[in-house]
Amino acid sequence: MDSTHRWVAPDGASIFYRHWRPANPRGALVLLHGVASNSTRWWEFVEGTSLKDDWSLIRIDRRGQGESVWRKPAGMREWCDDIAGILSAEGFERGYVGGHCLGANIAIAFGAAHPDRTAGLVLVEPLPRSSLSGTLDRTARARGLLHLASGISRVANALGIYRRTLPKMDLKVLDQKTRAAIAHAEPGALDLYGAPLLDLKILPTGSYFRDLLAVTGELPDFATIPAPALALLSKHSTFTDPAATRAALARLPHCDVIELDAIHWIPTEQPVAMREAIEKMLKVKSD
Repeated sequence: MDSTHRWVAPDGASIFYRHWRPANPRGALVLLHGVASNSTRWWEFVEGTSLKDDWSLIRIDRRGQGESVWRKPAGMREWCDDIAGILSAEGFERGYVGGHCLGANIAIAFGAAHPDRTAGLVLVEPLPRSSLSGTLDRTARARGLLHLASGISRVANALGIYRRTLPKMDLKVLDQKTRAAIAHAEPGALDLYGAPLLDLKILPTGSYFRDLLAVTGELPDFATIPAPALALLSKHSTFTDPAATRAALARLPHCDVIELDAIHWIPTEQPVAMREAIEKMLKVKSD
């Protein structure tokens, strides 16, 4: 059964999440979204996966995103601690942690920060700093400006200057609209993903800049992460150099890498291949 919940962190942050929980779960798979997104990113995976029969599927609106509005500072430490807190609240000592884009980077950080609580990692289009190219590489070179913008937003929020309401984004609607555009060979069909003006419209300004700081920052040493990992990479990525990403992932002690015919938005472009790969990993590792 799919249900919605809130977990309140020690610092008062109220974290929204969705939980598909079967009667007798074999384990938990936590699914994390990327920049300027929310837990609906995983709508299709949860609708179609056979894992629903015996796995808990926990989809989190990351602190500062979606229904988990948070205008104070937040980064990898807070996001990882939130995951650990939600796992504990749901009765799981360990879990598989997966994510797309920034969500994959957070999964890596969780594996390093909480190795005893990490059964495995599912990394859908991870973004190691050494592999960034194009727009993200240019963004990384402007981190000083991002810190400044984040600081200004934090001061404004402290003074009570912020938008009281934000429009909701449903990734199911966006995915279906995008696929219709692709089917009609419309140019720029994927342009609604990762569009700064749209991103800034749907989430607090400070959260957007903190996301960009996180996605362009350095990750923990991959060699120190003992958990087995599955990495799904886009062959035609516009944000990373696939060869550089492979080189970074090679430092993980146990990582299988699969390349898919995609640009970056694997959950939209290759949902079936992604689902089947994740199902195979969990079924093999848990048998």
